[in-house]
Amino acid sequence: QVMIYPIVIILREIGLYGSLSGLVIVHSIFGMPILTLLFRNYFSSMPEELFRAARVDGAGFWGIYLRIMLPMSLPIFVVAVILQVTGIWNDFLFGVVYTRPDTYPMTVQLNNIVNSVQGVKEYNVNMAATILTGLVPLIVYFISGKLFVRGIAAGAVKG
Repeated sequence: QVMIYPIVIILREIGLYGSLSGLVIVHSIFGMPILTLLFRNYFSSMPEELFRAARVDGAGFWGIYLRIMLPMSLPIFVVAVILQVTGIWNDFLFGVVYTRPDTYPMTVQLNNIVNSVQGVKEYNVNMAATILTGLVPLIVYFISGKLFVRGIAAGAVKG
């Protein structure tokens, strides 16, 4: 929360304040530390003998990365996507601060629907909005659940 106002100033200076592009940049920057840690732990758990064998076969840095590391790292990419998608989808604060009412994310819109005081409470609208908001993370987890568990487990243990 300490970084909110300086980021507002920076986004305003580069012309992205109030836009979805600015919100994407902010979420990308705030997601980097945890994703760096996850990828580092995952890549350090890969056996060194695999890379030595690739070097003996004549593979360079990019060959090792593109032909060995990238195909083997599908589980950690799935973990990264799930963490980022659910984190961004469930975020409220950045959506309120860095966007305008016409570009609010779904969680902010849900709050506005549920907490509006325009006479009669329409619980059916509130529940429909809540279900629609919750469907995206649920679908992401159902589609990639096995790879998520595999990626978290592989990056957590070394050796």
